[in-house]
Amino acid sequence: MLDLMPSLSGWRPAVSGERCAVATIVAASGSVPRPPGTSMLVSETGRILGSLSGGCVEGAVVESALEVMADGGSRLEHFGYSREDAFAVGLTCGGELEVHIQPLGSAPGGLRLENLQALAGHEPAAALALIRRVDARGGGAVVIPDPATYRVESSAELAALLGLAHVGARAAGRLMLAAAAQLEPLLRGGRTGLVRLAPPEGCLSATVAAATPGEVSGTGSGTPVPQSEGTSPEPATLLVESRLPAARMLVFGANDFGAALLPAAKLLGYRVTLCDARPAFSGQDRFAAADDVATDWPDRYLAAEASAGRVDSRTVVCVLTHDPKFDIPLLRTALGLDVAFVGAMGSRRSHRQRVDALLEAGVTPAQLARLHSPIGLDLGAVTPAEVAVSITAELIAARSGAAACPPLKDGTGPIHHRPAEPRFPSEPRLGAEPARQETAWT
Repeated sequence: MLDLMPSLSGWRPAVSGERCAVATIVAASGSVPRPPGTSMLVSETGRILGSLSGGCVEGAVVESALEVMADGGSRLEHFGYSREDAFAVGLTCGGELEVHIQPLGSAPGGLRLENLQALAGHEPAAALALIRRVDARGGGAVVIPDPATYRVESSAELAALLGLAHVGARAAGRLMLAAAAQLEPLLRGGRTGLVRLAPPEGCLSATVAAATPGEVSGTGSGTPVPQSEGTSPEPATLLVESRLPAARMLVFGANDFGAALLPAAKLLGYRVTLCDARPAFSGQDRFAAADDVATDWPDRYLAAEASAGRVDSRTVVCVLTHDPKFDIPLLRTALGLDVAFVGAMGSRRSHRQRVDALLEAGVTPAQLARLHSPIGLDLGAVTPAEVAVSITAELIAARSGAAACPPLKDGTGPIHHRPAEPRFPSEPRLGAEPARQETAWT
């Protein structure tokens, strides 16, 4: 749902007050285009905001959403691939999706469009979380403006969402402890996930409460429903979407490569700072894409940011200065911090000299093993724009733990090269310099 918030205020059905339904991926397996938490809004006139699969199942989801608006209930739809029926609605990529579809409206326990519009008022990069009830008997949601500090166990809003008003204090306390153990890692990690909470032994399930659970405002209660003898209560199912403030990327080096990396990094969602000790370089208009520009000695700036608590385990450090008097003290500082990624630009020759200098400066071999140098994946990049793609590709590979091609730091030989013949003769590479030769080392 959070992915739709930036576009909601300009969506005509939301502005005009049309009836709408929200469809959300709550489970996915195999090869699927979008992850759990991805949502799509459908209006009563068939207008759509968002996408779940890039076109494979949208038609069927719209049809179900219109039915949901007509009958006022919610439903869970399953989509997969059928070899037996080539014309069946499904995912041709072979994956499987479970989609929860729920109307927006004024019914008790339901999601309300005006509440989502209030949710959309938060800054796009600000921390925010949404916990929604998506089981058959539940509905509603709780908005959490500061997921990093949210205490589940003491949340009256979440207890209302689970319908615990009619459950004994000890049993409710045990359920809230179980909820905290599963929900808080997702909230604090900025992740999306589905949490199922089994009811405490000996009490009615929160999920079999006749649901008037909390709305987005966090108010509401549940009324227990008697269980048939021999039946097991259904677990409460919560969809958690958590978004932390944008991770920082610190780019050191006001040069062509830094200018190309800034917009590429912002496409990946980073808050980007450019730092250079030389005012004549850092003050150029071409670095306006940066969220912040700092004119300071690089290692001093990084140490000050770390001391102020503005560097954390998600921070990325990219050293593009290509100058030992900046690089060595900066890398020594960076490799001593708990950050996600430290990379440095340079040839293999300069990397070897850099390693020797860092060892002499007291950097340990274990710290050096964290250094991505030369920075980037071996894509054959030459121009600053191509190098920016190479660097961001390695960042994605490092975040996911998988890479389609090896990092430059794991290879040998020249890092700049060209194919003998242009691969796309009709589209020559404009502005490319001749390949720079350098001595390979092993």
